[in-house]
Amino acid sequence: MKKNLSLNNKILKKLAINIKQKRSIANISQKELADKAGVERSYITAIEMGAKSPSVYCLYIIARALNTSIKELLDINLD
Repeated sequence: MKKNLSLNNKILKKLAINIKQKRSIANISQKELADKAGVERSYITAIEMGAKSPSVYCLYIIARALNTSIKELLDINLD
């Protein structure tokens, strides 16, 4: 079970990095992203810290707000 939890944490951290990088490229704040996605800024913060695992729907609205795809946000290489 610990191995799965560790892998889950690695995936969430990489997702967090990807979202933060896309947001940085878009030159928007967490608040602006939250407003565009229709979620709370604190939720975006938690996702970018790797503390929250967003649903597929939430990934979809975040991707749309960042003018990217879910595929781009989930481009995760753990090697």
